[in-house]
Amino acid sequence: MANVHYMHDKLEQKSNPVAPLALIVLPSARDLGEKVNRWISYFRMGDHNEHRNDPTYEGYYEQDYRLPVLLPRFSTGEGKAVLEASARGKDIYILVDVTNHSITYEMNGFTNHMSPDDHFQDLKRVIAAINGKAHRISVIMPFLYEGRQHNRSGRESLDAAIMYKELCNLGIANFITFDAHDPRIQNASPLGDFNSVTTPYQFLKSLMNSVDDLIVDKEHVVVISPDEGALDRTVYFATVIGADTGMFYKRRDYSVIVNGKNPIVAHEFLGTDLNGKDAIIIDDMISSGGSILDTSRQLKENMHAKRVFLCTTFGLFTDGLEVFDDAYAKGYFDKLVTTNLTYQPPELMEREWFEPADMSRYTAMIIDFVNHDTSISSMMTSTDKIHKILEMINSNEQVELNRKKLDETEF
Repeated sequence: MANVHYMHDKLEQKSNPVAPLALIVLPSARDLGEKVNRWISYFRMGDHNEHRNDPTYEGYYEQDYRLPVLLPRFSTGEGKAVLEASARGKDIYILVDVTNHSITYEMNGFTNHMSPDDHFQDLKRVIAAINGKAHRISVIMPFLYEGRQHNRSGRESLDAAIMYKELCNLGIANFITFDAHDPRIQNASPLGDFNSVTTPYQFLKSLMNSVDDLIVDKEHVVVISPDEGALDRTVYFATVIGADTGMFYKRRDYSVIVNGKNPIVAHEFLGTDLNGKDAIIIDDMISSGGSILDTSRQLKENMHAKRVFLCTTFGLFTDGLEVFDDAYAKGYFDKLVTTNLTYQPPELMEREWFEPADMSRYTAMIIDFVNHDTSISSMMTSTDKIHKILEMINSNEQVELNRKKLDETEF
């Protein structure tokens, strides 16, 4: 953990915080928010103490940075936001998970599960409750609300662009998301500060920690894109680790619409020979899982891949976990890595095939950097960190010992 404090010391010497930091953790992101809060406190309480009496650093050393907020609802289902402490002069970071369907509310005697629309409305209510009194407001929305409705095909709405422009009009200063389906929605408000953070380093770290005999090089690993949309992140990851790339092309039936999208007729593979090699599938999200599981099945049955690892930033599992249990039992994949940036049902943790990628420390570091108005570009580019982790693993014969040291690295 010494590396974390060393980085924070360098940051502290470079710039002062713009204002006292405050976290507003919406109920949808409570678990992640608790961990992020603990990490920020850990970073700062472990710093040198020469600034404790400096007025510039008022509120800098705290055990809890969370600003409590209530989100009550009337019996009609209408809601409001109530701040339980003052936000005046604070540098506020609002953390929200629009995919958390586990939260319910009562409406006309019925119990409703909150939808992404409900979570987005609550976010706007909180911003409205702050009422312009904060020094600055930043929104951290790991899963981009309406991110898949990013372009227009016919007479359609542009929901993602509308969402971002609406938040900018409400006065937010920074918008931080992770692995945006299409970050070009920032064009809707080109003067806004839009940041899309990728997670390849966390994927590799989780795989290295959970798969003891994984060898990451061109002879042993091929990185697979499940469709053309994920090709950019796949090519980047493959290039950094020095592996080959393959891609599946989704052939769709555009004459039919099922559940709001054109059904996939077949997956066509373009790429190198996978016989006896490990395949790592990189994607931004798993929704129902049908597409990525069909891809993994073909890699095993038709391309004779040795093992298949699924790495996705957001595991939504909209059709439940049973389909993954069945695919794992049939040997279609060997490990699934997904982050805790979105809601993870308790039963997911019990699955043998699941490996979490904890993003709380990384998210806390981003908040800490932004609070100091320090560039986060080095954090968003994982190339050097991935090279270091590979060098550490492959540096000598003590591979098992080196893998245990991965938890001591920066993020």
